[in-house]
Amino acid sequence: MKTNEMLSRGSRRAFLQLSAAATAAAAFRIATEASLAAEDRNVFHPGAVVIDANENPLGPCDAARKAIVDMAPQGGRYSYWLKEELVKTFTEMEGLKPEYLRVFPGSSEPLHFSVLAFTSPARSYVTADPGYEAGMRAAKISGARIAKTPLTKTYSHDIKAMLAAAPDAGLFYVCTPNNPTGTMTPHSGIEQLLAAKPKGSVVLVDEAYLHFSDGVSALDLVKADQDVIVLRTFSKIYGMAGIRCGMAIGRPDLLAKLETFGGWSAMPITAVAAATASLKHEHLVSERKQLNASIRQKTFAWLARQGYSYVPSESNCFMLDAQRPAKEVIDRMAARNVYIGRAWPVWPTHVRITVGTQPEMEAFQEAFQAVMKNSTTTGFAPALPRRRSYPDGQSWPSVSS
Repeated sequence: MKTNEMLSRGSRRAFLQLSAAATAAAAFRIATEASLAAEDRNVFHPGAVVIDANENPLGPCDAARKAIVDMAPQGGRYSYWLKEELVKTFTEMEGLKPEYLRVFPGSSEPLHFSVLAFTSPARSYVTADPGYEAGMRAAKISGARIAKTPLTKTYSHDIKAMLAAAPDAGLFYVCTPNNPTGTMTPHSGIEQLLAAKPKGSVVLVDEAYLHFSDGVSALDLVKADQDVIVLRTFSKIYGMAGIRCGMAIGRPDLLAKLETFGGWSAMPITAVAAATASLKHEHLVSERKQLNASIRQKTFAWLARQGYSYVPSESNCFMLDAQRPAKEVIDRMAARNVYIGRAWPVWPTHVRITVGTQPEMEAFQEAFQAVMKNSTTTGFAPALPRRRSYPDGQSWPSVSS
């Protein structure tokens, strides 16, 4: 074959591959926790209790808020170099090389880009059920077969089942703590998955909720140059869901595949500044973890006293078995101005509850009790009491006994 013919065919093949990637990237809509929650969400009435989207009611910490205000006057410039400070701060904290990190507006983009990069009609997407749905939507765009596997009896990802479900897997998605159950998959399980997975496949570990738990991060597996990408977000414990900042952490060659679809472009500079300030806040994670755990456990204690069944969670959300069609309960709670999370088809009587402030959870308890007793009275929940202001600038609620 003549050289120019070989080059022509190679160029044509490369062009077709690039065109396919560009078409996929242009065709899909990135699903986020916000968009998934909004599919069944109406306009909120005044005084609404909103515990439906795993948001953090505390918002950004005081240092992050100040960083946003200070940075706002520079909003007319891209200031792309600000990402370098964020990358430097995080990688030094975690003992990583800067080239192992990419910054995105949240973790939804790298989640979708990973699915598009590593799955195809010949390479399946493997996930837990119930599990976070966004990756499955991206898999429909890539044309990948979606293999859903039930959780184990302890509500962790069933690693053996995931491996058996897809010998042709391109990407294994492990969210730990899991969304929606808030339950952990042990580090040893992820190690087992990496050791036994099909050659060329990648494990995507979503650690969006890790800071609420006592779980061990998979970042050590990134440092060991394993076929793993770890996702982090500032949307949850850092309270920046509406500000948008997240990360993908992995080997540079794996991250380069994500950049086929996007990434490493200009970030909102207020988000970058807030994220950097949040990382530098010495006690932020521990304080918020403790507060969330206290409110969560008090809620669990109340549910247990009332005889309601729930999945023990280590996160800021949990699954509650209403023992009746979930949509019915969601609608009746909304009629009482309390908005709870969506349902998963595999568990048709369970609803997901986000852990809010203590007054919000008390309002939830009152409304849920009324709904479960088939009360026909509807109306809006009373306005919640004002919350105390703490030195950090947060309006943290007191936690009653």
